Amino acid sequence: MKVAALIPARWGSTRFPGKPIHKIAGKPLIQHVWERCCEAGLFDRIIIATDDARIAEAAAGFGAEAALTSGEHQSGTDRIAEVVRNLTRVGLIFNVQGDEPLVAPELLGELVRTLARDRAIDLITAAVPIDADEARSEHVVKVVTDHQGNALYFSRSVIPFARGPGGPGYLKHLGIYGYRRKALLEFVRLEPSPLEQAERLEQLRALQNGMKLRVIISRTGSIGVDTLEDADAVERLILRGLGRSTSNRNRME
Repeated sequence: MKVAALIPARWGSTRFPGKPIHKIAGKPLIQHVWERCCEAGLFDRIIIATDDARIAEAAAGFGAEAALTSGEHQSGTDRIAEVVRNLTRVGLIFNVQGDEPLVAPELLGELVRTLARDRAIDLITAAVPIDADEARSEHVVKVVTDHQGNALYFSRSVIPFARGPGGPGYLKHLGIYGYRRKALLEFVRLEPSPLEQAERLEQLRALQNGMKLRVIISRTGSIGVDTLEDADAVERLILRGLGRSTSNRNRME
């Protein structure tokens, strides 16, 4: 079963237009993500799915495969699904966010291996433990799981709500997804669900439609690049040699 990593990258970010080709430590942001996928060593295809020829040209410049997609897609999932429809021999698809330049290759590898060996899993994603202070932010998406590690719910609210001391702790969702081909194509055909619309979290569409979504607990976090300030923070980490080993990545959390 062939495995593909799809990296969605659009030009028109409201807060940071042209973000995928913004230079960080001398390389386009999207190149850092692509290199991390290459380091995982488990993908048969790594494709940058983009709506803009400038991003595709930049990808070609550092040797990456790129696919031009419609500019009308509402999400990265819809964008990668357009590409996947033409990848008939690929059975497992991973959506690696194009603004996560410090995503851990080791985590990508664990996600691939877990999805490949357990056919009962429709989708797979990751989370990292966080403290109560971080959990209070609505900008941090939290997840709770069952005893098998399958997602029960995702929320911008604090979950679980602790009425007393102790408790299971909090898990921050990391924006990496793996799909079986059939599950991905079914997912994008479904209408947005009520919970998805309420929380603005598309993974709730999968849960409300009965899909099994496994959550791998990572020891390492990452830094998403949403603003120029985020890009500067990531550049400082890269130039200091952080974010490469497990021990160094832990220091980012």
